[in-house]
Amino acid sequence: MPNIDQSELKRSVNAIVNRWPAVGLAVGVVRDAGLEFFFGHGVAHIESAIPVTEDTVFRMASITKTFTAIAVMQLEEQGLIDMDAPANDYLRGFRLVPAKAGWRPATTRHLLTHTAGVPEWVHPSRMINSGWFGESFPLGERLPTLAEYYRGGLRLAAEPGTIWTYTDHGVATLGQIAEDVSGQPLHRYFRERIFEPLGMTDTDLLRSQRLTSRLATGYRLRSNGAKAVTDRQWVTAAASSIYSTPRDMARYVAALLGGGSGEHGSILQPETVALMFEPHYQPDPRIPGMGLAFWRVDLGGHPAVEHQGVLPGFNSQIFLAPDDGVGVMAFTNGSRNAASWLTGEMEQLLRELIGFPRERIRSDVPQRPEIWGELCGRYRPRAQRTDMQAWGILGAGAEVGVRRGQLILRTLSAIPALYRGLQLHPDDKEDPYVFRIDLSKYGLGTVRVVFSRDPSGTTTGVHLDGLLLSAQKRSGRPLGRLHAGRPA
Repeated sequence: MPNIDQSELKRSVNAIVNRWPAVGLAVGVVRDAGLEFFFGHGVAHIESAIPVTEDTVFRMASITKTFTAIAVMQLEEQGLIDMDAPANDYLRGFRLVPAKAGWRPATTRHLLTHTAGVPEWVHPSRMINSGWFGESFPLGERLPTLAEYYRGGLRLAAEPGTIWTYTDHGVATLGQIAEDVSGQPLHRYFRERIFEPLGMTDTDLLRSQRLTSRLATGYRLRSNGAKAVTDRQWVTAAASSIYSTPRDMARYVAALLGGGSGEHGSILQPETVALMFEPHYQPDPRIPGMGLAFWRVDLGGHPAVEHQGVLPGFNSQIFLAPDDGVGVMAFTNGSRNAASWLTGEMEQLLRELIGFPRERIRSDVPQRPEIWGELCGRYRPRAQRTDMQAWGILGAGAEVGVRRGQLILRTLSAIPALYRGLQLHPDDKEDPYVFRIDLSKYGLGTVRVVFSRDPSGTTTGVHLDGLLLSAQKRSGRPLGRLHAGRPA
């Protein structure tokens, strides 16, 4: 890869902040085992006007999940865990409880790929009563242990291996396994086995006093300006609670690019890191799917992995192209819709660095109206009842139909753009069942959509890349005329 053009990168990041206003934003490029480029924009705290720097402390949110996965894989390297053995073999604090007799046991691999059947919400009443703050507690309140919160047993909502559901509680269970197998509290395990070996001196799982003086304040952008968010602590700490700085996170990204070794030490063997980046869950072979805790992305033949983090007032993102030896990262403490645009913008920045442009809607692949009849119809979400991400996007289901001579995909959700519908553009000359939709106005670029078929050639489902959402085609429910803005 050629040398990084610092001035061009600054222009690119300035353009990002112009498109997506942020109270504070930190962007870094990691290559050659270090932070090769850093750009700090805005402030960590509005009242004091403290600027964002490499040493500003941000909440990493769900990027924490990748650290917990590394802890589990360290124990697997030592022969203390078998990824395909029942997770209950290692749990001491609580048990995973199947809802039905005869279900296969949930394994550590299931937990690492969000396919263990663990629900997104354990106490659905908190989903209604706590709103944006989820299953969290005030900072001054004693945080219940997982054993207390789960009352000794975490009830599975689906048979392991059958439905993908992104859930904090599955990764919290991995954190409990790491504690029970190692005999150490997770925050101490992280400190001794991951943070210290990588030289991450300003990183902690707990809200330690040494970090709070540099901790950014999280904000929401409202109609009357930026308003500080009341910070809280999450019961699923292993999935959501790491505090860190751009400088330290660059050391982490460098270690992932370096096969588990950084400037200061090693945390995993190269073959283990490679295993984590391989596909372990794919809803369809044409979808890159998930590795072990990492989302997989195909950048035009360049394999990449990524993970984002979202907490009230904070968004984080890491995006790595291991074969190219480069990664990007970004952290913000207040921006609207950052859960969407931060991923899309960092993917685009990484594409620029490796010299492969963003996938666009193709004009060189002809439409195939002769197969549209196979695709048209209603599709039921393959999701747990409490999977709010899936139901929020897919709603009551997806519909495929023809509007004004164009093939359209829409979801029966409260999201206006998805409810109105998006045109399905052919994306593969050899495979007429592969399409792409345009979400660029929302910062997500384009998203691949594939239709699966059974051996007889009957269409069975539709799958969205990146979001890893799937819906199963309903039989005997023909789609009526598809109209914009109202149900068919």
